[in-house]
Amino acid sequence: MRVVAFTILGEPASKANSRKIVTMGQGENKRAAVIKSDKALSYVDSALRQIPPDARLRLSGPVFFTARIFYASERPDLDESVILDLLQDQWKRDKKTKVRHLVQHGVYVNDRQIKGKHITWHIDPFNPRAEIIVEEMQPDPEWAAAKKRKQAVRKQQAAKSATQCALAL
Repeated sequence: MRVVAFTILGEPASKANSRKIVTMGQGENKRAAVIKSDKALSYVDSALRQIPPDARLRLSGPVFFTARIFYASERPDLDESVILDLLQDQWKRDKKTKVRHLVQHGVYVNDRQIKGKHITWHIDPFNPRAEIIVEEMQPDPEWAAAKKRKQAVRKQQAAKSATQCALAL
């Protein structure tokens, strides 16, 4: 099992409490959208540059996430969600073709792979940071068996539906 450990300097912004409303589009396509605050965007930009190249393993199986988050004051809520997002593969969508392109490898492919986590809140007014450990986990054999059963049921349902459609004609 592979283990990745590193530190990201700076205080993460709470994803839930750090949003702003902006207007996107023009004319009839104009719409309101909720995006990350400037503080959250700045943290993400800085943190992405701090992830060591040898940590960008693109782990593809289940992972366990551990973080000790040190805040500069007692005010912020404990919120690791921005960190979880920035550790996954980073994609950009081409505005013309709408095709997504991988622009930066992550520690893991997608944060949906996180099957367990342990997050603790700390205070360090002189050195806010996030100490991160990501560990590969053994796939759960019961989960794999349940997934196979679910796929079999879906195939049966699809076959039954196709038969019913054919009989209706």
